[in-house]
Amino acid sequence: MDRLVGTVSRGIRAPIIREGDDIVEIVVKCVLDAVKQENFQLNDKDVIGITEAVVARAQGNYATVDQIAADIKAKFADKTIGLIFPILSRNRFSICLKGIARGAKKIVLMLSYPSDEVGNHLIDIDSLDEKGINPWSDVLTEDKYRDLFGYVRHPFTGIDYIEYYKNVIQAEGCEVEIILANDCRTILNYTKHILCCDIHSRARTKRLLRNAGAETVYGLDDILSTSVDGSGYNETYGLLGSNKATEDTVKLFPRDCQPVVDKINKRIKELTGKNVEVMIYGDGAFKDPMGKIWELADPVVSPAYTAGLEGRPKEIKLKYIADNYFPHLKGKELEDAISEYIKNKSDDLLGKEISQGTTPRRLTDLIGSLCDLTSGSGDKGTPIILIQGYFDNYTD
Repeated sequence: MDRLVGTVSRGIRAPIIREGDDIVEIVVKCVLDAVKQENFQLNDKDVIGITEAVVARAQGNYATVDQIAADIKAKFADKTIGLIFPILSRNRFSICLKGIARGAKKIVLMLSYPSDEVGNHLIDIDSLDEKGINPWSDVLTEDKYRDLFGYVRHPFTGIDYIEYYKNVIQAEGCEVEIILANDCRTILNYTKHILCCDIHSRARTKRLLRNAGAETVYGLDDILSTSVDGSGYNETYGLLGSNKATEDTVKLFPRDCQPVVDKINKRIKELTGKNVEVMIYGDGAFKDPMGKIWELADPVVSPAYTAGLEGRPKEIKLKYIADNYFPHLKGKELEDAISEYIKNKSDDLLGKEISQGTTPRRLTDLIGSLCDLTSGSGDKGTPIILIQGYFDNYTD
């Protein structure tokens, strides 16, 4: 063990990306300029991460409220829409909701409780116990909810989302009824025409609704899955992964991402001889312990990545090896013994005692989360992340 630094994650500053910019050349230039300015080396197996936002911006992958409304009208006509399980987010959902309401005459908005899919709470779970409410079976009307819990504001945003979403819908001249329930099939008591707004559970929700007799079932992934009146689109995710751009537009999740990462990999190889891995990342997959919010509001952490990021880590637990295999050693003897053990470790560690307590999640989810935490979501100005040493171990 001669090297004293392991994994390093660097935020790389970039210019403000505009529609039509060559995202490949910008990323390559920014990384190589940072390498030169900061006087460090680029290595094989370094990872370059690019936030999905700048890729979508370069693509011009945007849509307006009117374009969302046009797709809703085409799919639902004048039918009452059961809008179920949206997450509670001004950034993620308010402009989508504005477009949906503009394209509808009446919406029955069904919210999950005590929290949305990613952990934003409408009600503290202990309050449910105090009031004797069973979230798995009880259906609450808006009036019943107010009688029981009053006006509850989100601890991070200060927003009462029931009031906020109701106002967004009504501002578009659309009638709205609000209920709280956790069985998606509850909505069929109000309408047979459903727009599912959940993210990671959407396939199951659609299946349950169709099997229960729903006549029209779409998800947010079906809205703007093709261009409408010249809009941007995403053929796989539709409106999922979109963010508020202005008061009348959303930025969609980027499309055609695999060519972007492959071209960056190729260009870096041409210029430096190094074979780096490249990924586009969105939200990380981690949970806030205080607010109980699970960060992942995008449909995936990474919509595209190079082949070397496929799979899961294959790591052993150092302290387990030290305590159970070499308790009689210390100092240089212990270092040498552990290093030799690592060099000869099996590729198949699934279920083995020596790997317990490691994090064998997908590499793209782990590294994408590291990228997201490094870049942040505010004004750091670092939409490109360079991670070095991630694939190193104790012997390197």
